[in-house]
Amino acid sequence: MNFSHIPGQKAVIDRLRCSVAENRVSHALLFYGPEGSGKFAIALAFARYISCEKRTAEDACGVCPSCVKYDKLIHPDLHFVFPVIKKKSGTEVVSDTYLSQWRSMVLKSPWFSLNTWTEAMEVANEQALIPVAEAAEIIRKLSLKSFESDFKIMIIWLPEKMNAETANKLLKMIEEPPARTLFILVSEEDDRLLPTITSRCQHIRIPAISSADLSAHLVRAAGMDPARAEEIAAIANGNMVRAMELTREDDNTTVHLDRFTRLMRTGYARDIQTLVTWSEETAALGRERQKSFLSYALRMIRENFIMNFRGKENKLVYLTQPEDEFSLKFHPFINENNINALNREFNLAYAHVESNGNTKMIFLDLALKTMRLIR
Repeated sequence: MNFSHIPGQKAVIDRLRCSVAENRVSHALLFYGPEGSGKFAIALAFARYISCEKRTAEDACGVCPSCVKYDKLIHPDLHFVFPVIKKKSGTEVVSDTYLSQWRSMVLKSPWFSLNTWTEAMEVANEQALIPVAEAAEIIRKLSLKSFESDFKIMIIWLPEKMNAETANKLLKMIEEPPARTLFILVSEEDDRLLPTITSRCQHIRIPAISSADLSAHLVRAAGMDPARAEEIAAIANGNMVRAMELTREDDNTTVHLDRFTRLMRTGYARDIQTLVTWSEETAALGRERQKSFLSYALRMIRENFIMNFRGKENKLVYLTQPEDEFSLKFHPFINENNINALNREFNLAYAHVESNGNTKMIFLDLALKTMRLIR
């Protein structure tokens, strides 16, 4: 992954290149911004640029021994930390436990979500976290001398998945790391990080990708028809992960739409028995998929509410064709009388799922409240 492979984000990339040229690279960087903005891709390209033996002012060379190792994500001075799921055996699990699956996923595409990662681990029934054992592993790795490069680089993806104990163990290392050590934290919810962590980092906001840059990338990288690329870019609204899902007609989006339409139609019909069945089916999903569905439902509620004001031609509405077909008749049922309550209930369900609440109770409660609010 080179800077040249990343659509848009010129201001951010120029800032990073300038920091290297001026030898003013901070020891700890926090990349934050919305999903699909390219935070991880930029972090990986920046790490490659720093480690490159023959870098130019613009990019890594792509042919030196360091770049060749980065092509396979096997450079000895590049380390990854990411959320993992504890195995049933009860043995300690750290990122290295799933390193082969991680490399395979990242090499396939540097644009992915937490749901993509939990499916790659093939353990999507639990919540992924960065355990306390990972802190000791990070300290051990960074206490060693670098093997080849000037810098030892530690990329921590979704550091907000660290619990307080894990974060507190890393405070000293992040504040005073060994010489020539670089932390890159890649976060989608930086407000959930401990202030003591964020205060030790240089903050770099990665904005959403512009529709023009996203569209041009789809035409160039995927060979897509320009008109179709423009349509997908508009729907994705700056989210490359969402754009890639739309490009391959992602199964998760189809399943989420079906689950959402069944909830709304059954709730409107006040069919309690079918709502109970719906809640039990949804409760049987893994927690990450449940959270993914709730996020999807919140987006659909927002889009349908906006449709009430200026119709389906409103440029602020971002729906696929199947979503639009459902919403044409459904959107009047999401209005100023219930939008706040629906938003509150779905967000509350998300918080309860994340807190490991009883999912059968959570989704039955959500289904019954939706039934009451939708009419």
